[in-house]
Amino acid sequence: MASSPLLVFDLDGTLVDTAPDLIGALNVILEQEGIPELPLSTARNMIGGGARKLIERGLEAAGRDCTVAEIDRMMKDFIAYYADHIADQSQPFEGLESALDTLATKGAAFAVCTNKLEWLSKLLLDRLKLSHRFGAICGADTFGIAKPDPTFLRQTVARAGGNMASTIMVGDAGTDIGVARRAGVPVIGVTFGYTETPIEELAPDRVISRMGDLPDAVFALLAERQVLASSL
Repeated sequence: MASSPLLVFDLDGTLVDTAPDLIGALNVILEQEGIPELPLSTARNMIGGGARKLIERGLEAAGRDCTVAEIDRMMKDFIAYYADHIADQSQPFEGLESALDTLATKGAAFAVCTNKLEWLSKLLLDRLKLSHRFGAICGADTFGIAKPDPTFLRQTVARAGGNMASTIMVGDAGTDIGVARRAGVPVIGVTFGYTETPIEELAPDRVISRMGDLPDAVFALLAERQVLASSL
């Protein structure tokens, strides 16, 4: 491999299937408001914009209008409950750890860039015994910005000790494709995450349907980049 890449991953719906615990927490909050719970199969695609956005989407689906103060209260309750149940059912997507092992043997490094809060992201990855794999774990509160702002990705890369020229983004939704495009880095989209718009329609550089295909996708992108660089 010509250069050692830094792979920057989204978290929810990319590294870890967090939907059962996130939607479980959302339904607890909705129940407190007298709102019927949402089925996981339909609510999973509400994930991706952070806790507040998830609550807002849940309320919108129920046709409920709430004040900012009411949503603030719900968000506080949501985070408290979710933190206590963050890894009840959440699991890494199948094949993740073997894919990371394969890439690591080729010199790859890893980081996380997520719109989840940093402390919740670290708590989840700690519970799943994955934190040690990542040189940086950055959330929406780490730098006070969120995807798709490209500054978020650039600062994550810097914190991980990488450089943008050898960075590849991996994600499941429009914010991931958007942050990569705005930062000028290649992006791999996964089909098994949480997005209302099919990932293929968002036109990432590569699409994978299982984590076992990640190493080949990374190597292909690196080879393309090397050919392009040699032609300049």
